[in-house]
Amino acid sequence: MGLLPRVKPRPFLARLTAGLVCFYLATSGYAQVVSQAAPVEMREPQADQQADQQAKALSQGLEMEKEQLWSEAVRHYESASRDFPKNATLYQRLIISRLHYDVNRRYQDESFLASVRELSTSQALDLYSEVLANLNTHYVDTVDWQRIMIHGTAALEVALTEEKFVGRMLANAPAERIEAFRQSIHRKTRNRSTATRFDLRGTVAFVAQIAQRELGLSGTATVLEFLGGTVSTLDPYTRLLSPNQLDEMFSNIEGNFVGLGIELKTTGDSLQILSVIPKGPAQEAGILPGERIVRVENARTDNVSPEVVADLLRGLEHTYVSLTVIGKDDQPRDMSVQRRRVEVPCVENVRFVNVDKRVGYLRLTNFQKTTTRDVERALRDLHKQGMKSLIIDLRGNPGGLLSAAVEVADRFLQSGKIVTTRGRNARENFEYRAHATNTWSVPLVVLIDNDSASASEIFAGAIADSKRGAIIGETSYGKGSVQGIFRMDAAKFGLCITTAKFYSPSGRAISRNGVIPTIEVQPSYIAARPNEAGELTSDHEDTVLQRAMEHFHATTPTGSSIANRNRQPGVVAGSP
Repeated sequence: MGLLPRVKPRPFLARLTAGLVCFYLATSGYAQVVSQAAPVEMREPQADQQADQQAKALSQGLEMEKEQLWSEAVRHYESASRDFPKNATLYQRLIISRLHYDVNRRYQDESFLASVRELSTSQALDLYSEVLANLNTHYVDTVDWQRIMIHGTAALEVALTEEKFVGRMLANAPAERIEAFRQSIHRKTRNRSTATRFDLRGTVAFVAQIAQRELGLSGTATVLEFLGGTVSTLDPYTRLLSPNQLDEMFSNIEGNFVGLGIELKTTGDSLQILSVIPKGPAQEAGILPGERIVRVENARTDNVSPEVVADLLRGLEHTYVSLTVIGKDDQPRDMSVQRRRVEVPCVENVRFVNVDKRVGYLRLTNFQKTTTRDVERALRDLHKQGMKSLIIDLRGNPGGLLSAAVEVADRFLQSGKIVTTRGRNARENFEYRAHATNTWSVPLVVLIDNDSASASEIFAGAIADSKRGAIIGETSYGKGSVQGIFRMDAAKFGLCITTAKFYSPSGRAISRNGVIPTIEVQPSYIAARPNEAGELTSDHEDTVLQRAMEHFHATTPTGSSIANRNRQPGVVAGSP
């Protein structure tokens, strides 16, 4: 897919929704594994019980760190930090684990490695300066340059302990010399000014020069580690995008990508296939939902991180990838599958879940450029078949474009606020409102769970606060921030940066709070997904969906048609 053009002077190319958690690490030595917990600040009356829970969470995370299971450690600490948001130690361990995970991922990304080889130190410093300028202008919070320098230094310290970085960049350097340099970085930069972003560029250039002289380390590699640490430690959703990641990000926004046409979930030692896109390469090759990938090319998931193995599935259009798939019979199948451009459906499983009562159903998997069009098409199809009420399933929906969430919510609201965004930059302060035209008046239920996030929460929050429909399921994830994607001029890198926080129509912050369901129901399984055995569960076993149908039975008279002031059933006038 061709790259989208740059936009000047404000190079926003998309607005995404994500989460924001701020932190500050005030000491050095980040690469060391902490063996004891810091004092814990309590937030609940049951202090002893909470202290035990937090100590257990820290102990479990440290075990993962000792085993260098960085992706598992990141997920663990993210969950623990949501449960105990005031525990600074858990959050510090999350940041350290993320630094380890990030450097390993970077040094297995061929597009990033190509940048290390091709960029000069001067070009890398220009990229660093450009990123700092964007943070200074657009980041949601005031940027503390001292913290930025500490985090960048931490990233370089961590990289110097990781085999993948050292093996590629310092293969001939003595281990004791590497360790001595690592221990000295913070001391060498401690007294340098951090008053402005220009001071930071000077310090990074200074460290790059010393690393080149003492270790023979590429100046470009040094600068890019400072840059990676600067960006990835601001919050969980601000990140530097390598050339491949940048292309993939825009493919996701557009709703198409080059690949096999499968949705994956990482497990302990394999990649589980959650869904297979119809008419895609994987389906044509006979790959089924519920099966597992255990090998891609020469990498096996039992000795290489599944996330790294998943990266190997990517490649140029029309090339082939070799993989091993294990089916329900536990028998491995070796196959070669062609990578092709795949259209990603964001609306799935459009149908009646109760034919007699004409209860329509559709599942939204994400919010992308095609979402509004696809939702409208599904609604028209259901309407033609006599739809009298509708269930929109957002379970497992991680979010996507803010604009798509607003547009879909606008289809069900005649007036009032949909969402409000607030940022440090006044241009990020905006109130999105509904319009009367093109509005569907059909009775509505929205299903959510703990994995419904960001753009999903914009939609669900608007429906909940306006009392337009019932929200059934679990409290949503609680990602309450907006991100912008910027293309860098200095090199083919991207910056996904948190620019604002968003609030539901009532003014309630979504971040950390989530959307609370009108009717809380514990789920029996993940919607429209196979279980661990690869078997799809029937509607009758879906407790959340069953509760939604019971809600309609209790609130809608049998046999009634849903009309709105003499307009056609189900649709407010103005809908084309």
